[in-house]
Amino acid sequence: MEKYIPEGYVRHDIYNETNINKLAESFRQVLTAVGEDPNREGLLKTPVRAAKSMLFLTHGYEQNPREILTSALFKEDYRQIVVVKDIEIYSMCEHHLLPFFGKAHVGYIPNGTIVGLSKIPRVVEAFARRLQLQERLTTQIKDCIQEVLNPLGVAVVIEAQHLCMSMRGIQKQNSVTTTSEFTGAFLKNSNTRQEFMHLIGADLH
Repeated sequence: MEKYIPEGYVRHDIYNETNINKLAESFRQVLTAVGEDPNREGLLKTPVRAAKSMLFLTHGYEQNPREILTSALFKEDYRQIVVVKDIEIYSMCEHHLLPFFGKAHVGYIPNGTIVGLSKIPRVVEAFARRLQLQERLTTQIKDCIQEVLNPLGVAVVIEAQHLCMSMRGIQKQNSVTTTSEFTGAFLKNSNTRQEFMHLIGADLH
């Protein structure tokens, strides 16, 4: 089992100018609609900044999670649980365009093929950096790993806080939403599933 340690920050500054201009104009209209003056000094560059921010937060649309996995597959006769836990996720709720964030825990049991460990967090990131629902995000990660690796089982658990619940609506700041998906041995064998849950909850380092 390996606890995921995020890689160094890499600035993502390659933007499509046409998309930037379209989004910036939309953000100017939003500022006007909420009663602001987009021409005042503090807001002059806000529409462009917001446009770039939105494109960065949704850059997962430019990535192919299956290609990420297939780029680092290796034959290996290992048939125990592989877990990458505490993968930080930052995503955007598609209902309110507000962030949700937390951690993903991913496990699989190889069936003759393993994948480079860094590719699992990259797959999580590729799906998370889109307009999302936590339930769908959990399923997409599970399906991608199952389809590409064809393992004996996949387990995915995501724990996240949603700003649409803490900043607006019910306004409950400490609520955490947990979703899970299992296939194969994790779904059929309660002992295997319990072992995975123990591993993601244990502080073994």
